[in-house]
Amino acid sequence: MATPTLAVFKLASCDGCQLTLLDCEDELLSLAGAVEVAHFLEASSAVRPGPYDLALVEGSVTTPADAERVRAIRAQSRHLVTIGACATAGGIQALRNFADVDEYSRTVYARPDYIDTLATSMPVSAHVDVDFELRGCPIDRGQLLEVITAYLAGRKPDIPNHSVCFECKRRGSVCVTVAHGTPCLGPVTHSGCGAICPAYGRGCYGCFGPAGSVNLPALIPVLRRDGMDQRDIRRFLETFNVAAFAKEAQS
Repeated sequence: MATPTLAVFKLASCDGCQLTLLDCEDELLSLAGAVEVAHFLEASSAVRPGPYDLALVEGSVTTPADAERVRAIRAQSRHLVTIGACATAGGIQALRNFADVDEYSRTVYARPDYIDTLATSMPVSAHVDVDFELRGCPIDRGQLLEVITAYLAGRKPDIPNHSVCFECKRRGSVCVTVAHGTPCLGPVTHSGCGAICPAYGRGCYGCFGPAGSVNLPALIPVLRRDGMDQRDIRRFLETFNVAAFAKEAQS
């Protein structure tokens, strides 16, 4: 039986999610025996052409070349998993979705006519079918290993879809909003980080994007009660997953 092949690709992103895979270190030794890493430029210049059993894609689609490339990746991948806020929600660069990109180009670049870009920064799923989306900025290493292991074993990844509040309760953390009036996006944010920020007295700022079932409009009055005006709330939502929180961020 042939060894399954794994490919890792990068679009518009900071490389942080790929580095999460490299940071697995000891776990990678076990993984290396079960899979052939056929394409992973962050780790090796050796490249084997597809098809691939599993492709991980980091980064958002921001240029026509990105869109063409992700279609090619999809065509040669049995399973395609997007990793990180950029690939699953467009990333911080999706702030362009609510602005004039031509004006940005004229302001930033001396020769904007050289810039070939799309008006929006979109998740990979807006262009091709995706088998699974792993959220986070960056992603959680435990969840990443679970996703890779699951697809190699032919099963569905066991990734919870509840909110950060659930993780706070599991680790016994005091609710920063209830106890201290600290603005927190935990009630509407996807779990996976282990509720690190609330555990240290800081409100969640939504780096894992919206949870599976959320009521963000109901949270807005709570944020106002905690001292935030509409401008503060908008800035609170316009971070790693601005496109995912877009409706509320722009209201």
